[in-house]
Formats: sequence, C-alpha cells, structure tokens
Amino acid sequence: MTGIIGKRRNIFLVWLVWPFLTLGIYFLVWIYKINRETKDFDARVDVNPFWAMMSFLIGWIIIVPPFLSTFRLGQRIAQDQAAAGMRVSCNPWIGLVLFFVAGLNALYYQNEMNAVWEHYGNPPEGTPVPLRGVLV
Repeated sequence: MTGIIGKRRNIFLVWLVWPFLTLGIYFLVWIYKINRETKDFDARVDVNPFWAMMSFLIGWIIIVPPFLSTFRLGQRIAQDQAAAGMRVSCNPWIGLVLFFVAGLNALYYQNEMNAVWEHYGNPPEGTPVPLRGVLV
C-alpha cells in the first residue's frame, strides 16, 4: 500500500502569520488541507475534509463540533504516524488542550505531520511512498 506525501509547512506561518494576515481565513484552509493530507497519505483514514472544515466554520453554533474535529484530527495524524511505521507521538488530548491556548493546536499538529514527511526524507509534495506500518 502506498500513500501520498503532503506539504511540509512552516509551523509558525501556519499558527500565527497566515491566520493573522488573512483574518483567520487561512486556519479554515489549513484545516481542510491537513485533513485532506491525512486521507491522501493513508486511504484507510476516514475523513471528509470539507465537513472537517465546516465543523469549524459553522459548528460553533452547537459548540461541540470544533472541539471534536480538533480531537479527531489528532487521532488521524497518529494513524498516519503508525502507517508510516514511526513511533506515534501525536496525542489528540494535547492538541485539544492546545486549542484553548492561543490556538497552538495548529502549530502542534503541523509539527507532527511534518515529522511524518521527515520520516520519509522530505520528498517533494505528491510523491507516492510505501506505508510501512499498520493502522492504529
């Protein structure tokens, strides 16, 4: 089974610079992209990136969806780490707590996804790579 490498992003640009310059719009774009990359990397990961993004855009109406989506993103990243055959270091509980601390979950989660790409030697985005581990 193979997966597709996603984009390695600068964690500080993801967390602070782009969201600030775009008045928060970039965060929604990033949520879509990171969820799509988790699915593209391992097709066994069950996520619809559009609905993950919508949980942040309109989910605030019923309060719970953004928090659930934040937690589930951490689980998906951990699944990708396991599929890559690396030690799972992404903890969704840490991501959820960091969500309440200046939105640091974006910094944390992007750093964890960058670790997956680094595990394969940082090949160009879109490169197919073999999955070495099992789904958690």
